[in-house]
Formats: sequence, structure tokens, C-alpha cells
Amino acid sequence: MPLRRTFLLVTVLSLAGCGSAGGVGGSAAATPAFVEPSTVAKASAPETVPAAEEAVLPVTSASPSATPKPTATATATAKVRYVFPVKASNVAFHKTHAKYPATDIFAACGKPVVATTSGVVLEISLKDRFKKGSPDGPYNGGLFVSIKGDDGVRYYGSHLSKVLPGIRPGVRVKAGQELGKVGKTGNSSGVCHLHYGISPPCAKTGDWKVRRGVVWPATYLTSWRKKGQKSPVAAVKAWNRTHHCKA
Repeated sequence: MPLRRTFLLVTVLSLAGCGSAGGVGGSAAATPAFVEPSTVAKASAPETVPAAEEAVLPVTSASPSATPKPTATATATAKVRYVFPVKASNVAFHKTHAKYPATDIFAACGKPVVATTSGVVLEISLKDRFKKGSPDGPYNGGLFVSIKGDDGVRYYGSHLSKVLPGIRPGVRVKAGQELGKVGKTGNSSGVCHLHYGISPPCAKTGDWKVRRGVVWPATYLTSWRKKGQKSPVAAVKAWNRTHHCKA
């Protein structure tokens, strides 16, 4: 019980992170800094595009003259598998987040962050460029990794303490493969957690307002934590039909 009480206290105190003005998750009325999933977030002021180490390598497309035939392998690839993005026994996350749809997953620093599904690494950050007091911008996440899943959805995890060697743009990863470690880089309020965002790939790199999250992740995380396979594909497509990659 003391461990559970301590962890819950850390979770409550940490909700000021990820660009929040402060507050505690749960009731929206009691915590105006947090928005409910039905609320449309306001876009913040534009900022500088991430530096070169955060850029994505171009993904080579198939030759237009080639007309691939459906194969058993292609069919198997289409059936993606989802896993919870943090490997830890003591972990918690919230249904709400400050300013825009995303989730903070609280776990001890150093716990493994893994690929939600199989796909290709789009973008990484290997350096913490965030300055305290800075407005929202591309450096809020500190060290991060984003991947484009084989389902066409982008999955983004930030505030990492480390990105694993070999994880770089253009590299294929499998569901459950370790990408980095939970940390508190960037605008994390000094609390160990993973900022987790779901979005369409749009510009693939540099589009930080979309990358940080546009679809509420909590229902999918709840499913994946229980070994379920709830997919965010339909929700991501619906958002993009309405917003056209404009967050």
C-alpha cells in the first residue's frame, strides 16, 4: 500500500508536465488545464522546425511499373498486432491531457519503451533542446521516437532518457521491440513518464503539432494493456478527413 500511495502521489504531482499550466487529471471542472476528449484543442503559436538529427530519411517507394500480386506474406503484414508501449509492472496513464489529445504514461525512469506495432521509424530526437519557460514547440518532447505503423498510423513517444542504438529513421521495427527508455527530458516537469501521441503521418517529420497527438489514446491503451487489439485506424482517418493534417 505505501508503494501504491507514493506512486499515485507522483502521478498527481506530475500532471503539470508536457506543456501544461498545471492541474490534476480526472474531473475537467476541477482541472481546467485539462480537456475532455470531446473538446477541440487550440493550436499554439508556430515554432522552429526540429534540427537535422530529428529529420526523417525518405522512404523509398516501390517502382510504379511493378504490379505486385497479393501474397500470404502481404496478407500477414496487413494483420498488425498492438502492444502496450511501456514494459513496467507499476504504470498508470490518464484519459485526459493538457491542451490537446494525448496521454502521459507514468512509469519509473529507465523502463523500456517499445513499438506499439510493427512499422518504420520516421523521426527521432537524440538531444534535449528544451529550455525551461519556452513556449510550446518542437523541443517540448526532449528525446523521442516516432514510427509509422504498418496500419498507416503514427505513434509518438517522448521525454525519453535514451533512444536505443540502431533506432534511426528508415529502420523497420516489430511490435514490442524496444525503442528507448522512459525518462524526463524536455518539458516533463522533472517527472518520469512517456508522453504518448497518436496521429496520421502527414509530413512524417517536423509537423510537431500533429505528431504530439490528435486522437485520444486512452481507450486503445486500455485495450492493449489487457492484450486486446483495438485499432485507432478509423479514428485517425476520421480526424484527417475533417482537419486535413492541420492541428
